[in-house]
Amino acid sequence: MTIDSIQTGGARGVPLVELQDVSIAFGGIRAVDHASVDLYAGEVVGLLGHNGAGKSTLIKVLSGAYKRDSGNIRIDGKEADISNPRDAKAYGIETIYQTLALADNVDAAANLYLGRELRTRWGTLDDIAMEAECRRVMGRLNPNFRRFKEPVKSLSGGQRQSVAIARAIHFNARILIMDEPTAALGPQETAQVGELIMQLKAQGIGIFLISHDIHDVFDLADRLAVMKNGRVVGTAHVKDVTKDEVLGMIILGKCPPGAIPGPGAIKEA
Repeated sequence: MTIDSIQTGGARGVPLVELQDVSIAFGGIRAVDHASVDLYAGEVVGLLGHNGAGKSTLIKVLSGAYKRDSGNIRIDGKEADISNPRDAKAYGIETIYQTLALADNVDAAANLYLGRELRTRWGTLDDIAMEAECRRVMGRLNPNFRRFKEPVKSLSGGQRQSVAIARAIHFNARILIMDEPTAALGPQETAQVGELIMQLKAQGIGIFLISHDIHDVFDLADRLAVMKNGRVVGTAHVKDVTKDEVLGMIILGKCPPGAIPGPGAIKEA
């Protein structure tokens, strides 16, 4: 399935992803403790919390990097068996890490097909077909991208994000995990990544956005979930909470009136 065949998200209905009551421990320490988060098609859910709050560990369970001790994962309302990254990819789950995992010395098309190269009937690399497909995909995702012949190490941070996202989307991604996608980017490149995320939403792709930056989440996300000490403090639509209230969730574990409290919320006396 390519970017053209992904269905646009419509009425909410069944969540695209449900993480239900997920727990995982390392050496007797609960890194994630009965956490539940969901995601709908065409939606961005921001995951917030201090370092060690559990957000990255929870998402690594979804991506197959870690195997959960308990809890369930449901995709399209059906139980999903995810034990490793290959399982996750089979469900259309792709992770775009902060490092992007690009091959710096080759161009965008070579990165798009890295490890899955197209070949001619003579067994040689079909560079023409790969570049043509790369231009088509990038044309839909980032119409301003023009630097197809240059090694990706020469591209800007926003352009490199475009290449990483295009690779994920072209090969069947319906669920994207984006880890600090605007870290170390300038204002113009941050805006470019925001435009890419809007394009993905329009294609019906669901996105988990891991971030330390509240401004990022308020600019890009539809909903947010805050974690503290491995537990979900609460979830909320971005429009229903203020940045100060979200800071209170992150620092104090207090759930404001506009949010749905989780098991990690401080109970008011």
